Amino acid sequence: MIVSGGEALVDLVPAESTVDLLAPRLGGGPYNVALASARLGVPTAFLSRISTDRFGDALVERLEASNVDTSLLQRGPEPTTLAVVALDENSSARYSFYTEGTADRLVTDPGPLPEHTTALSLGTLGMVLEPGASAYEAVLRRESERGVLTALDPNIRADMITDAVAYRARFASWLPYVRLLKLSMDDAEWLAEGAGVLEAAKGWLDAGVEAVVLTKGGDGLSVVTADGEVASAPTVPVDVVDTIGAGDTVQGALLAWLVQQDTQRPSDLEPADWGQALGYAARAAAITVSRSGAEPPTADELAQFL
Repeated sequence: MIVSGGEALVDLVPAESTVDLLAPRLGGGPYNVALASARLGVPTAFLSRISTDRFGDALVERLEASNVDTSLLQRGPEPTTLAVVALDENSSARYSFYTEGTADRLVTDPGPLPEHTTALSLGTLGMVLEPGASAYEAVLRRESERGVLTALDPNIRADMITDAVAYRARFASWLPYVRLLKLSMDDAEWLAEGAGVLEAAKGWLDAGVEAVVLTKGGDGLSVVTADGEVASAPTVPVDVVDTIGAGDTVQGALLAWLVQQDTQRPSDLEPADWGQALGYAARAAAITVSRSGAEPPTADELAQFL
């Protein structure tokens, strides 16, 4: 089973109608990862705290409709986190977040995850906003030490990071507990703070990470391991509606592929294996960006797309 932990929120995106300027879309980075892996046929649970308001109920209903296990969810009366989304001329998203006193940041450490947990995915604001960030950090360290495949997508929201130096130091402290690090080139450059991305990736690998997957927008995906940049996959040509959830779909699809291949150690993969994994994730992400909002594909949709 894959467990994805982090925020669940409502995106307010530009509406198709000029009458309603903004339309709600259910999402959040780790939430979308859970949807992606579950829809691709891998048993998946979502760990978070979700509001008991109407948005929260809708978030839970969507998880259950995608066969995501909600037994690890915590519920509370606090409001749902909101994100206002603006799309630029390339359909890329920019976000403004409303997080004060919201439910997801008040998640508590659930203790050891179920014994059948094979992979844990964390990231985004869940690893930034306290007190929830400390709870997820504790889960990451504990599950890594018992051999779970741990994956991190920092998904940097720089406007929400009040102390960049402290965050980079904290990020570095996670690396010995992370086996798979997936991040965009923009995030990698922000974390590298002036160093080259490949140089920074080598440092992250030296700290304990087994593989660094870089998403490059229209230039596809690549993976860097101790042997260097060993594989890549091109972007699949589609008509892009928006890019919301593309990186989350990559994360969910990569984990789904690894679990389906019974792979606990990314370092065990050969370059040809990585080519298959990245191609699988790229095709899944192509379907997501071809439709509005974060709507990862099902296994059947991906099979038909192939």
